[in-house]
Amino acid sequence: MRTVVRILVSAFALWLTTLIVGGSGEHGVWITALGGGDFDYLITLVLIALVFGLVNGTLGKVVRFISFPLYVITLGLFGLIVNGLLFWVVAWLSGLAGFGLHVGGFWWGVLAALVMSVLSGIMNGLLGTRKKKD
Repeated sequence: MRTVVRILVSAFALWLTTLIVGGSGEHGVWITALGGGDFDYLITLVLIALVFGLVNGTLGKVVRFISFPLYVITLGLFGLIVNGLLFWVVAWLSGLAGFGLHVGGFWWGVLAALVMSVLSGIMNGLLGTRKKKD
């Protein structure tokens, strides 16, 4: 149940991120839905949140492990670059599927990743869906 709530929180944070960092054309971050209806837009948000979770759980862990020395040297600021890269990968993967996330450039992806991580962190903290510390 916690996983479903976290996916829904990610989808909501993604929607808020597109409102804050959103744009059209070549600037910002925006979503292209599967169809034309509101329900299609919600399904697209949930699918992108799933893809984001999979990319972050697999490729993200590998990239963070490999770039650990850069995290230490930059006191963690390199994490913004890694998160922007992962955001861009999600946009590329969803573009291959013919729907989804569009990022106007790498730095728009970095800004969107920063906004989304802050929003999802706040919402997960309020809902109590943070990962358990065993």
